Amino acid sequence: MYNVAIVGATGNVGRKFLEILQQRDFPVKNLYLFASKRSAGKTLSFKGKDYLIEETCEANIKDKKIDYALFSAGGDASKEFAPIFAQYGAVVIDNSSAWRMDPDVPLVVPEVNPEDIKLHTKKGIIANPNCSTIQAMPIMKALNDKYGIKRIVYSTYQAVSGAGMQGIKDLEDGIKGAQPKKFPYPIAGNVLPHIDVFLEDGYTKEEEKMIKETRKILHEPDLRVTATTARVPVLNSHSESINVELNSKFEIEDIFELLRNTEGVTVYDDTKELKYPTALEVSGKDDVYVGRIRRDFSVDNGVNLWVVGDNIRKGAALNAIQIAEKMIAQDK
Repeated sequence: MYNVAIVGATGNVGRKFLEILQQRDFPVKNLYLFASKRSAGKTLSFKGKDYLIEETCEANIKDKKIDYALFSAGGDASKEFAPIFAQYGAVVIDNSSAWRMDPDVPLVVPEVNPEDIKLHTKKGIIANPNCSTIQAMPIMKALNDKYGIKRIVYSTYQAVSGAGMQGIKDLEDGIKGAQPKKFPYPIAGNVLPHIDVFLEDGYTKEEEKMIKETRKILHEPDLRVTATTARVPVLNSHSESINVELNSKFEIEDIFELLRNTEGVTVYDDTKELKYPTALEVSGKDDVYVGRIRRDFSVDNGVNLWVVGDNIRKGAALNAIQIAEKMIAQDK
């Protein structure tokens, strides 16, 4: 049994941590909930018991002997408090972008690169990738291992839940005609080709994350990757059109078979029956769903894929908990 802390317990991902820990019957001995000073004193329920939320500060951390600290409190909080939790013996699994590109912090999708988990000993921190990166990785890993990848083109259609509770509120309020507070333009009835801040090269930070994280997770520092990320008026689950140019020739039937046998992936593709993954269908599911699998005839060895994943579940909370589960299994 393990002492588990959730940092950022009142947010979308924090609440999803609680839900998934219960669903998967994670071996929790003692549970500690942390959030901002504003939320301290409130309670959240876990397995029928109410737990007090404490302010995230060193005084509330140091005596608890925490084994795993699941973070979803934003980058600033992670930079400040992840080292403190690690200092007092916890393994921090962080959902923010604060540590992802740190060379001493592993960036892990458990189905893809579990061997990297052992690198956490350098800082006591493991980084959860970006939600849009996570759902692509099991498929990219399988294709890269069998055929080698020459180039990836990501085009994403990302749900408002990825922007937090205010993102959801902007969509709900926008349907009623109210002006947005989170997004620069109305999201209701709209598509915004803009997630996170713009960089000097014209890309957004979200696009840069997908490019750099893909290279780090696949251990392919020179892989040719590009991305365009867009916010769409969908409550939950991110959709991605992924165009992949492979190094080796392939038969399309073999791609289907490969992905059917890939851990964490469900192939849902039958055009005659109009079967393909949708955000509504995949919301609440653990697996990443892939469909519209077809050859790209415009290049040698090209394949097009439509990939959908629950961004709060697999794209955040579940991936972090699976990392902890993998660590427990590796220790046995």
